[in-house]
Amino acid sequence: MDTDIALLLFFPLGYLFGSVPFGLVLCKLFGYGDIRKIGSGNIGATNVLRTGNKPLAALVLALDTGKGALAVLAYVAFIASMESAGETTAIPYSHTLGIGLGAVLGHIFPVWLKFKGGKGVATTLGTLLAAAPYAGLIACGTWLLTALIFRISSLSALAAMAAAPVAAFVLYGPLPAFATLLIALVVWVRHKDNIKRLLKGEEPKIGGNKT
Repeated sequence: MDTDIALLLFFPLGYLFGSVPFGLVLCKLFGYGDIRKIGSGNIGATNVLRTGNKPLAALVLALDTGKGALAVLAYVAFIASMESAGETTAIPYSHTLGIGLGAVLGHIFPVWLKFKGGKGVATTLGTLLAAAPYAGLIACGTWLLTALIFRISSLSALAAMAAAPVAAFVLYGPLPAFATLLIALVVWVRHKDNIKRLLKGEEPKIGGNKT
């Protein structure tokens, strides 16, 4: 099957992968109620951490990261399964990143939650690690370094999203960099309220309560 056609078919599937609200589901299962009524109201791992349950927050982080990676790997596996014996189809990085964009959009705008989801950072990092691993590692390293220095999750996310397209350009070329930039811009726009609080010096620290 042509990879362009496969991309069109798998983009909605990537969205569905991304739209699974693990933070909301797991918090309800563990007796914390609706995570949207806690802290920032976000369904991601940073807000789950405000419940005080660090293992649960880590689990949500892993699952949200896995959504992006799984969407990409499912696409790659499908292309591989359609190959004839002896054939090898070169899958463009921009295609795998495009599938990841679907997962990120699913996480941020899940149909099940009236299109009000998370910020998409973990799902983006999972996408990058699966689709463009070196750029993903640089983005993760940027997040971790910024978090260690400033202990502000949103600032770490914004720094990672800024670093990712640059890394993709240097390591993979212009088209993958453009696809990565699209994902990063979506995440940046989703952080508009965080950016306002950062500029005012009102953004809470990691593990702190949002007032």
